[in-house]
Amino acid sequence: MSGTMRAVVLDGPGPAEALDIRERPIPVPMPGQVLIRVRAFGLNRSELHTRLGLAEGVTFPRVPGIEAVGEVADAPGGEFRTGQKVVTLMGGMGRVFDGGYAGYTCVPAGQVIAFESGLPWSTIGAIPEMLQTAHGSLTVGLDTKPGQSLLIRGGTSSVGMAAAILAKRRGLTVLGSTRDESKRQALAAIGVDHVLIDDGGLAAAVRRFFPDGVDAALELVGTPTLPDTLQATRMHGVVCFTGMLSNQWIVPDFYPIDYIPRGVRLTAYTGGAADLPPAVLQEFLDAVSDGTAVAPIGKVYTLDDIVQAHTDMEENRVSGKLVVTT
Repeated sequence: MSGTMRAVVLDGPGPAEALDIRERPIPVPMPGQVLIRVRAFGLNRSELHTRLGLAEGVTFPRVPGIEAVGEVADAPGGEFRTGQKVVTLMGGMGRVFDGGYAGYTCVPAGQVIAFESGLPWSTIGAIPEMLQTAHGSLTVGLDTKPGQSLLIRGGTSSVGMAAAILAKRRGLTVLGSTRDESKRQALAAIGVDHVLIDDGGLAAAVRRFFPDGVDAALELVGTPTLPDTLQATRMHGVVCFTGMLSNQWIVPDFYPIDYIPRGVRLTAYTGGAADLPPAVLQEFLDAVSDGTAVAPIGKVYTLDDIVQAHTDMEENRVSGKLVVTT
């Protein structure tokens, strides 16, 4: 396929205004790659880290974007048929090769997942990375079971809201935190059982509901709140470090015996396309379609609004997932 496309290009770290929309050649896929006509993509903190110069292994100039949804435009190896609806995520997208902030993206076939759905692209675009991270955190990171209690620290983030939705569908009691009183209703609306206003110290509030501490906790804020999250968790409970909304992920002078409460287990989660089973993606899309689940979308933008979208993400103005349609 020849021609040009619109793409967001980042020449180097900088403010939101450094995201520049340009005309670029449509990529040409090689065997083993898939060219996707991008219909929508979600925004992620990973892309904010790239723009701020905090991400490792990034080369510039670069089209950001660690996920995208759309239709197969070409698959020389025959892995997918032209026109098939697919999602792609991770695998170096937006860091070591150009990502989803464009009209087309060219990615390895191994990180492409096919699906069927009549949902709008703006809804589908919210789901891949958010669902993969939430599902992986609850299964690989926390090994949650029905009937358990779960604290989600950073509850109004897209992953936090997705995790709450999945956890309720799995039969857990969910506590979700937010620093903003005005976002309380957003958590209640998706079924969070106990909404906590986070002033930096939640352990005491958590233990008013669960005196021994919660069974599991999902840390999405980062290292500033991790010690308190550990204190909110019962002996033999599990804390999974997944997110870094604070942009802080290093614990200086880490001394485990002093840092981790006795008997509390600390894990971490990160994953990619291989960690999102196609059946899990399809089941969630079907559930959203039939109204038994919701995709927690905060706001939808067009590609021309990319600077505003990044600014909103950086300043935490919106609850839920930010989506851009192309």
